[in-house]
Amino acid sequence: MTFTPVTLCFLLRDAANGAQVLLGLKRTGFGTGKIVGIGGHVEPGESDAEAVIREVWEEAGIVVLQEDLAHAGVVEFNFPARPEWNMSCRVFTTRRWQGEPAESPEITPEWFDVDALPLHRMWQDAEHWLPPALAGETIDVVVVLNGDNETVASIRYPSAPG
Repeated sequence: MTFTPVTLCFLLRDAANGAQVLLGLKRTGFGTGKIVGIGGHVEPGESDAEAVIREVWEEAGIVVLQEDLAHAGVVEFNFPARPEWNMSCRVFTTRRWQGEPAESPEITPEWFDVDALPLHRMWQDAEHWLPPALAGETIDVVVVLNGDNETVASIRYPSAPG
């Protein structure tokens, strides 16, 4: 099975009512209309960190440095009905960056309270792995989608004991 390498970076900040995370409304391409994390495909010759730094700049106009990235884990997305969509996603978080989020042709960025994530507007799998990743856990998750390529058929945690 082939999995396309992709990355996501969740920028976190402290606000008066608790932690916030930068997400974005997807304007074009895969996932249009959903609230998503900032990130995308790893280009040939790029490391995961280099890819996520480039994607955050392209999609939100924010500069992130490699030394400020925290590895938050891996989510493998398996689309049995569309295997060409299979992705292995390296997830990062950061609390340090330069610049203010700006809209791009691909993403309209928006801050959300970590305690009130817009899960109903996101891919259905996000509820299974995003809260622990934002809480500082290192995640290792395999998501298998149903034939509709939207709803979750199963969630596995390969590194979980037992």
